[in-house]
Amino acid sequence: MRPAGEDNGEARHRSEPPTPPVAVFLTTWSFDPAAAALLAVAAVLYVGGVLRLRRRGRRWSLRLTASFVLLGLGSYAVISFGFLGAESTDLRWAFTTRIALLLFVVPAFLALGRPVALARVALGPTGRRRTDRVMRSRPVRAFGNAIAAPAFACAVFLVFLTPLAAVLRDSVWSEWTISVLAPLVGLLLVLPIVAHSVVRTGFFITVEFLLAFVELVLDAIPGLLLRLNDGILDHAPAIVGRMPFWFPTPLHDQHLSGDLLWFIAEVADVPVLVLLFVRWMRLERTEGKRYDDLSDEELAELTRQHLRQRS
Repeated sequence: MRPAGEDNGEARHRSEPPTPPVAVFLTTWSFDPAAAALLAVAAVLYVGGVLRLRRRGRRWSLRLTASFVLLGLGSYAVISFGFLGAESTDLRWAFTTRIALLLFVVPAFLALGRPVALARVALGPTGRRRTDRVMRSRPVRAFGNAIAAPAFACAVFLVFLTPLAAVLRDSVWSEWTISVLAPLVGLLLVLPIVAHSVVRTGFFITVEFLLAFVELVLDAIPGLLLRLNDGILDHAPAIVGRMPFWFPTPLHDQHLSGDLLWFIAEVADVPVLVLLFVRWMRLERTEGKRYDDLSDEELAELTRQHLRQRS
């Protein structure tokens, strides 16, 4: 982080733009070794699975491969090596936006490539059993639902309201750790939901659906607090020296952070609600068909058993 000071703070002209020009945003890059290592490992594993299938005479969809490599890994590379990664130390809004995108957007794009399905078919019967065992394990079941995912994200975003955010922003080790952990945690949250790896009852999906609406409101709280507060919540020292004309004041920086965090968190909740609605409709159709297939005698017996349990 650059040295502290006040001369570039509130003295800035209010007419100056608070965001970087497009040319600056597109041409600012930095190298993140932790992100590069994770990028290489993910690409090797996925492409290796595709090649393994091809050697067996089977094909994997080019669309799924492009989704994983171009959208998933591509977005991860742009976020990690581009402007958001390069300016994450100096700009609050770059730091918070980078984490939100790594936690929400990158895992969603990676999930479009269906890496779990690829692992199941590429690793053979033994690998399929291991993959299923992992996806049905207790940690995955605990995090991989529409209740835990938004709640965890809200807890992470609350850190931005504390001085711990400035400590994390000022450490290269925390930056590298975030580059690796944020997308991996995001995958842990999103893959079980997308892959339907855990069987849910209709009641559980209904509860998920209702709580997801509650989380839609809760996720907005950290962003709103950042946006509406007129004090610098992370207590990071201001920056001195000659800064670019577009560089925001600490307060504007915090407000931008709140605006972007609020927007990303709310938009990220919408696909979860849509997915839950689709799962609920499918379950209703499946259960309806199961009851339709019962004979009158079987349906009467099922009704008697239900009434007996309630008495």
